[in-house]
Amino acid sequence: MKIAVGLRGDAKLIVLQADTAAALGSGSVEVLGTPRIVGLCEEATCSALHGVLEEGSTTVGMRVQIDHLQPTPVGAAVIAEAVLEKIEGRRLTFNVTASDERGLVAAGKVTRIVVDVENFMAKCC
Repeated sequence: MKIAVGLRGDAKLIVLQADTAAALGSGSVEVLGTPRIVGLCEEATCSALHGVLEEGSTTVGMRVQIDHLQPTPVGAAVIAEAVLEKIEGRRLTFNVTASDERGLVAAGKVTRIVVDVENFMAKCC
């Protein structure tokens, strides 16, 4: 299998206290925090790419654009879904959504770049 438009992945979460805006420092309320939604959406993009990257390659996050549309309480189940929308060289752009039992929680785009792990680590560290 290779990287192709339409690849899909998902990631699931039961919201815990540690996932709340108050716990993450992104607010003072006990609901799913935006940083955790971003992480869940990125996890869904990685799920979409699982098993399709060349050996020695991975992806790194480059851009996240998320609209957080409604609150999700502790104990609720959330699922993030990612669909690969565009491939521009090494740049991969995904449409992402996150939903709970009440409907759409967040929507946006996540862009990731394909990198060679060894070269990337040599440059950064």
